Amino acid sequence: MKKKINKYLYNILILTITIFLIELIFKGVNHQNVLTISTIRILFSTIILSLIISYIELYLNERKTKTINILLVTIITIYTILQAGFNNFIGVYISFNISSQAGAVTSYIFDFLKSFYWYYYLIFLPLILLIIYYELIKKNKIKIKIINNFNKLESTLKTISLLLVFGFFYHVTLSLDIFQNKLQTISNKDLFNNPSNPSLAIREFGSTMFAILDIKNVFNEPTIINKDNNNLKENNYNLDDSKWLELIDKEEDLSLNYLNEYFINNTYTGKNSYTGLFEDKNLIVIMMESVNDIFINEDLYPNFYKLLNEGYYFKNNYSPRNSCATGNNELSGMIGLYSIYNKCTANTYSSNLYPNSIFNLFNNKGYKTTSMHNYTERYYARREIHTNMGSYRYFDVDDLGLTYNTKDEEWSSDEDFLKQVVKILNSYSKNDKFMTWLTTVTSHQPYGSSTYGDKYLYLFDGEEYDDYNIKLKRYMSKLKVLDDGLGVLLEGLEKQDKLDNTVIILYGDHYPYGLANNILETALPYSIEERYENERVPFVIWSNDIEATTYTQYTSYVNLLPTVANLFNLDYDSRFSTGQDLFSNKYESITIFADGSWKNEYAFYNASNDNITYYTDKVYSIEEIIAINEKVNNKIKYSNLAIQHDYFNYLYKNIK
Repeated sequence: MKKKINKYLYNILILTITIFLIELIFKGVNHQNVLTISTIRILFSTIILSLIISYIELYLNERKTKTINILLVTIITIYTILQAGFNNFIGVYISFNISSQAGAVTSYIFDFLKSFYWYYYLIFLPLILLIIYYELIKKNKIKIKIINNFNKLESTLKTISLLLVFGFFYHVTLSLDIFQNKLQTISNKDLFNNPSNPSLAIREFGSTMFAILDIKNVFNEPTIINKDNNNLKENNYNLDDSKWLELIDKEEDLSLNYLNEYFINNTYTGKNSYTGLFEDKNLIVIMMESVNDIFINEDLYPNFYKLLNEGYYFKNNYSPRNSCATGNNELSGMIGLYSIYNKCTANTYSSNLYPNSIFNLFNNKGYKTTSMHNYTERYYARREIHTNMGSYRYFDVDDLGLTYNTKDEEWSSDEDFLKQVVKILNSYSKNDKFMTWLTTVTSHQPYGSSTYGDKYLYLFDGEEYDDYNIKLKRYMSKLKVLDDGLGVLLEGLEKQDKLDNTVIILYGDHYPYGLANNILETALPYSIEERYENERVPFVIWSNDIEATTYTQYTSYVNLLPTVANLFNLDYDSRFSTGQDLFSNKYESITIFADGSWKNEYAFYNASNDNITYYTDKVYSIEEIIAINEKVNNKIKYSNLAIQHDYFNYLYKNIK
């Protein structure tokens, strides 16, 4: 005799158990703690979703109900596995806000799939069990009869009542302090309204709820939830803020006034002993594709080593990854603001104007400004982005007359690229001051067989390279092409008699995330097992008339603009950046990562699990950690809000 079960409650139970199991396994494969308040919150959201789906299914027959359940669980399963894979492959969780960059993974789909750990596929287990369960019922192995004694009014009232009850409890987990980790950089309520930090949002809400919130934000982008206690402070810098204060008095848009108050109160670093050190010199900034500390090798890469060994070298520099790391980290270097973690910020806000960008600051000093990249605009709309930031002219791979996308390789040669750069610079007279931004490409993944990946493989035939993975060797071969290009640039500038009057700044956009950490460690002098240590990349400022110095303060690309502005004595208000001048005595030594984690000389705070690891005897109090986290969160939050509102364009228009 078959046991009779109410269809509505039965489907709620089936969906809740299956989806919740997926979430628990996902937490496990991502090494997240299951025994936390977030697990209860995820259970509540799973029940709420199951209530809604089960109510809809009351109007359908049993066959369609099973089909919908299997389809829904399949979608959730595949999405969740892909999230685990993305986080492992490129270091961030994927967002629907960066759908324009889908090609960045699909182009390397086989490398992406091969990067999956076997245990990621455990996420399929609940789906498999669900299908088996339905098949056993169908074959009468399990004696259950689903009764659909559907009463429209009664079921509707029951659903509304249950949604209100579980919705209330869910809201409680977002609002009450008891359910909030006091060290967490973003409150759960703010995170729910704006899941711009996918790492934290997925931890607190689960992958399914994150997907729902993420889709919502594609169509309705929030800006800021609550105002911090900024309050206007009287500046002690002898700055005339009268027009800015007048603007604050008359501005009715709350978000713009939050920005006004934050930036007018921001730290003003002023002048120091390095101010104007490079005044009236030329500047070349080179953002090096996928370059990490493996590039620091005198024997293999003598040209880069020369620049590092003779210049200012910042050994604790990082390029934190986020969604669309190359484009976002390029943008941050140019404007001194943190990009939006879950967006291709440069593309999404490509029409923004930045009067205080690195290009415009040099334009105001009478420089010829250009930017160049040896690839197309397939991933980033640089022609529009750079032009709107003041680059007088942008050159892409076609403008430079370079070949690319041949049968056996995807990228063009950095050596050929820098030869073309030398030709363009040669068109300037010796009296022309120039500033140019170069973004290289050869060392980008993939690291399979290719012209430049194989070109210098013979360099790694010795016994000392026996333990090197072939992909690592190909990556290092590609780095050699970049180093050859740097040699071409140095030689070309010297022949043009411009080298003595040119400053060269180099930094890596991100580490080569196409290579696993254990492969990279083979060629690095330090361990990168610790979270985010793999994101350490070189940052060098070279000029032939400075004394070689190694600096130990913690830094990232966001500090490039204010540092350059000071070194070249540009007309720039340092309060306009959430980065700081590295040579200021007010510089706060810290690296801030995309998810709100941070590092300094004393500790590493991991925002993904709210843990802090100490390197020295110094220990922060809870109150000190909270204060640092609040400052970190504000830097990211107000950077993001400024970009969303095209704030500095608005500010310059109103206060000139």
